[in-house]
Amino acid sequence: MPDAVTLRDPSQRVSTRAPLVWGAAALVRGLFLGAALFVATVVAELFDMPAWAWAAYAVVVLAYAVAMPVYRYRVHRWESTDTAVYTQRGWLSRERRIAPMSRVQTVDLEQGVLSRLLGLATVTVTTASAAGPVRVEGLDREVAERLVEELTRRTEAEPGDAT
Repeated sequence: MPDAVTLRDPSQRVSTRAPLVWGAAALVRGLFLGAALFVATVVAELFDMPAWAWAAYAVVVLAYAVAMPVYRYRVHRWESTDTAVYTQRGWLSRERRIAPMSRVQTVDLEQGVLSRLLGLATVTVTTASAAGPVRVEGLDREVAERLVEELTRRTEAEPGDAT
């Protein structure tokens, strides 16, 4: 008897290298915002930002870039069964999603520059849902490729047009 499609905790963790990508992305966002603040304060002279505020900003960005990926890694999970794809993600708020195989329309594999360097990938499962696609981020590339092949095979075997 196939697994029942119910919302539950997925069983698989993402790669242990995923927090490196998340932390690096947080640092880049912090640097871009810092550059914008620099332009607004020093170049455009829109407001004054004292030295202690710059130091506080740097501490907050670094703390975020270290703490967020660690906690996010503890939360992020995924699982694929014969009947559905399950995901859990987030760090401040938590989101659980389920994509029944009968609703899957496309399965995509994506890699950003840093992800490619670290051998990671994201699998995006597009469904006939108004909630948007289900994303499994931070997978080892080999795991992601196997998941794409597996989901494509299962989706092709499903009767109907996933609408």
